[in-house]
Amino acid sequence: MAEFTVPALRVVHAVVGTGSFTAAADLLGYTQSAISRQVAAAESAAGMPLFVRKARGVEATRAGEAVARRAVVVLAELDAMNRDLALLSDTLAEQVRLGAFPTATWSLIPRTVAALAGEHPALAVELHEASSPALLRQVRAGGVDVAVIAVGQGLPEYDLHDLRTERLTESGMGVVAVPLGHRLAGRARVTVDDVAGEPWIVGAGLRGDPQFGAWPTLPEPRIAHRIRDWNARLGFVAAGLGITTVARIAVPGLPAGIAIVEVDDPAWSGRTTLTVTRPEPSQGQRVVAAALRAAATGEG
Repeated sequence: MAEFTVPALRVVHAVVGTGSFTAAADLLGYTQSAISRQVAAAESAAGMPLFVRKARGVEATRAGEAVARRAVVVLAELDAMNRDLALLSDTLAEQVRLGAFPTATWSLIPRTVAALAGEHPALAVELHEASSPALLRQVRAGGVDVAVIAVGQGLPEYDLHDLRTERLTESGMGVVAVPLGHRLAGRARVTVDDVAGEPWIVGAGLRGDPQFGAWPTLPEPRIAHRIRDWNARLGFVAAGLGITTVARIAVPGLPAGIAIVEVDDPAWSGRTTLTVTRPEPSQGQRVVAAALRAAATGEG
């Protein structure tokens, strides 16, 4: 008597979930003929039809629904077993404290941590969010192992001489966030004069911590609101109460209701994002730094 195979269970589950062989093939990355073969194998193991073919797609029989329900449990257990085995085979069992400035945590850090979880499940990453100067102090004090900081025009000249640094991203052109209905929202690029008269939503925080203010080369910007929390700041922008500067690295993590516009300003040299570690990072710290680089360049 034929037995169910793991590929056949995956296919049955996908077909029931999508309602068609074609959609299941797209979901699993199989050819349609491979889907048909696996369904045939599953029906042979079940001893009865699992699907009724219709003009558009297929419909699961009661047997097909039963197999799909059990397949969910079986496949989840198999995935859990694979994770357990990966933990046993992963020699990189280490805890790395990863620090980043707030806007880097919107997209870059989640992508990095997700990639590391898949490649090195035994590597534990603990996140610390702080300003760049605070992160540098924490790296030197041993509270943070790998830090993501920003340097460049308008920021302090940080002392990095005794630390190991690596460039992640560099942006010469700045970005502002505006409401979707704003007069500039449909434009890809604007000049400084275009934003000069706008009300600005700017940051507010601890003394000495860098803040995103109005456009940095404007001599007398009109400050509408000073807000510490980024979610509230962006909420004010989405509500049409002003515009704000944002880090380019944060753009993928911006919420709905906001449009991004580049500002062409020859007087603005931009910002650079760096990873910082102590001079001799551990293997795990090197792996985290490499994952950050891959995520920042789109390789991960």
